Amino acid sequence: MMQRIWPAAAVLISFGCAAAAGPAPDDVAWDGSAVDASLTGTPGDPENGAAVMSSRADGNCVACHVVSSLSADFQGNVGPSLDGVGDRWSEAELRGIVIDAKHTFDGTVMPSFYKTGPYIRPGDAFTGKAADGPLPPLLNASQVEDVVAYLVTLKE
Repeated sequence: MMQRIWPAAAVLISFGCAAAAGPAPDDVAWDGSAVDASLTGTPGDPENGAAVMSSRADGNCVACHVVSSLSADFQGNVGPSLDGVGDRWSEAELRGIVIDAKHTFDGTVMPSFYKTGPYIRPGDAFTGKAADGPLPPLLNASQVEDVVAYLVTLKE
């Protein structure tokens, strides 16, 4: 029994430490569609941001967007090209779009990367197996800041 409790406690402790790195998704301070304050209080790492954007396991931004400076097996055409996005949007606006693009683009299909709910759960209508309760954010606060740091480097 003790062997099962210790790993679970370690997971909860490490999640608590990771969550403390930034505000909870529901506590993000919005200024219209922008988020002025860094989620971590420190600058993001553009190199890590590029890795998150091109990783299928993380952001996978290139599944929908073209980013010419990234080498990826496939780059999508569902969303607009991100080339030059650092000239079109401010850092605060880019942060808001990455956190939850629905604040900027009503009806967008872009996922909310730092949100825990509420979500419309269409799985209930199709399979009856949609997850209950809040879902974890797709990216943590540090990953969001890394992606934003990379996006601001994409100039014309």
